[in-house]
Amino acid sequence: MFSRIRSDIQCILERDPAARNRWEVLTCYPGLHVLWMHRLAHACWVRGLKWPGRFISYLARWLTGIEIHPGAQIGERVFFDHAMGVVVGETAEIGDGCTIYQGVTLGGTSLYKGSKRHPTLGRDVVVSAGAKVLGGFLVGDGAKIGSNAVVIKPVPAGATAVGIPARIIPSKTGVSADVSEKFSAYGLTQEDDPLSQAMRGLIDSAAAQEHQIALLWQTIEALAAQRPGSDCVPQGAARQEQFEADKLNQLMGK
Repeated sequence: MFSRIRSDIQCILERDPAARNRWEVLTCYPGLHVLWMHRLAHACWVRGLKWPGRFISYLARWLTGIEIHPGAQIGERVFFDHAMGVVVGETAEIGDGCTIYQGVTLGGTSLYKGSKRHPTLGRDVVVSAGAKVLGGFLVGDGAKIGSNAVVIKPVPAGATAVGIPARIIPSKTGVSADVSEKFSAYGLTQEDDPLSQAMRGLIDSAAAQEHQIALLWQTIEALAAQRPGSDCVPQGAARQEQFEADKLNQLMGK
C-alpha cells in the first residue's frame, strides 16, 4: 500500500512543475485524495457493498470536486491535474500513467444497465481540459485528446483527437510523444489541427503548380524567341510567380 502511495506522489512530482515537495503534494492535491477515496469506494463496490461505495464517492465529490463512480477502474500512476469538474462513469477504465485535466467527462451514450457504456483509456493517455469522451470504445495507448474535443469514436494508439466532433490525427512515428522522455502537458503537440494541415497542403500544392506554369511559359517564350515572327505567348501569360505561399503559411501559423 505504501509503495503505491509513493508511486502516486512521485507521478505528480514528475508531471507538475508547480509541485515543490512530497508534503505539499500529500496535503494540497485533490487529484491525489480522490484517488485514495476511490480505491476505498471501489473496494466496497466490487464486494457488493454498493451503498457504502456510492456514499464514499459522494463524499469524494463534495471534498474534491471530482466525481468518480465507484465502479470505474483506475490503474497505477494516474494523475488528475487540477481536475475540478471531472466526471468518470461507472464502466470507464483508465490505464496506467494517464493524465486527466479539469472539466473532463468520460461519459456514456447508452441507457442499458450492465453494458459497456463508458470509454477505456489505454496507457499514458492525456485527456486535456474540457474534453468529452463519450461511448464504450477504446482510446489507444499514448493517445492525446485535445482541449474541449468531443470524442465519439475510437482513437488509435499514439494519435491525437481534436475538434467537435473530434478528428483523428495519426501519429507520425506510431508512438505518442507522451510516452517519450518529455511529457506533453495538456496533450499539446505541434501541428495538432487537421484543418490547418489540410490548408497548408493546399497552399503548398497551389504554389508548386504556379511555379510549374511559370516555368512552362518561360520555356515557350524562349522557344518563340528562336523563331522570329512567331507569337505563341498570349498577352497576360504568367511568366513570374505571384502566389504568396509564404505569407499565407504565416497566416496559418506555420
